Amino acid sequence: MDKLRIVYLGTPDFAVEPLKRLVERERNDETCGYEIVGVVTMPDKVINKRGSQLLMSPVKVYAQECGLPLLQPVSLKDQEFIDELAQWKADLQIVVAFRMLPESVWNMPRLGTFNLHASLLPQYRGAAPINWAIINGDKESGVTTFFLKHEIDTGDIILQDVVEIDSNDTAGTLHDKLMLQGGESVLKTVELIVNGDVKPLPQEQLYKCEDELRPAPKIYRDTCRINWDSSMQCVYDFIRGMSPYPAAWTEIVSHDASPIAVKIYEAHMETAAHNKECGYLLSDGKSYIKVTVDGGYICLTSLQIPGKKRMSVAEFLRGFNIEGVKIAK
Repeated sequence: MDKLRIVYLGTPDFAVEPLKRLVERERNDETCGYEIVGVVTMPDKVINKRGSQLLMSPVKVYAQECGLPLLQPVSLKDQEFIDELAQWKADLQIVVAFRMLPESVWNMPRLGTFNLHASLLPQYRGAAPINWAIINGDKESGVTTFFLKHEIDTGDIILQDVVEIDSNDTAGTLHDKLMLQGGESVLKTVELIVNGDVKPLPQEQLYKCEDELRPAPKIYRDTCRINWDSSMQCVYDFIRGMSPYPAAWTEIVSHDASPIAVKIYEAHMETAAHNKECGYLLSDGKSYIKVTVDGGYICLTSLQIPGKKRMSVAEFLRGFNIEGVKIAK
């Protein structure tokens, strides 16, 4: 029996783990029913003004280490790329953290194309499911594999695996949990397809109306600004849901000076009664900075100001006079 021919499409670290699991299984298991015949990833990025230094995607680095054929199209609609992709004669394509594909690409293999998404679909369709799950205070997340179709993140579900969200998880730690689970889930999905055991589930069967769905839209700079008038829990969840990237921020002002944007990476909650308005800054000038919120204080732990590296609050206070500083609202 001929092995299933698979083309893998992905770019960042999140996409390396599933590819690694697939390659290791293929090369270490004689009974494996598939082979990775090629990899598609983003073009190298220019990282200096002269264009003499290029940054390869993590998927490219791994693919080259494994000696896998590689394509790096600038445009996924380019006919030359489509012709080269067709020459690999894929039976199945797998997409993990890649660009939106045109139908000419995702509909090319006879078995279609499936995607790994970092949420329990149909919840958190969109570009930032990991961030929004934590921002919204969810206790669990997970990964979903599903077949691609025209509308983004709406295809029939193949498999889902749940991952718990701990109370101190950040977007970064949850990313890593989902990345590891995603590797296992992609491998299980391929095995289902190889064995003909897939029973796709339409997402529409999992909700009654679209009002039940929580979206995961792309995050912009203005999205990241902290609303100190929110509850203590909401502010805390917002900070960890934006950490380490793109990072929650607020502005501080001192007397007549221009506002300074401060990124906040880590904080913890302190329940207490106070009579200050929300967003009031307190500090001893040496070891702590607290901000009043409804229900207590958000105690800052790790932050960054423009032109400086990320630092602890104690390090920040050694080089910054906090006296008279207020949060700009």
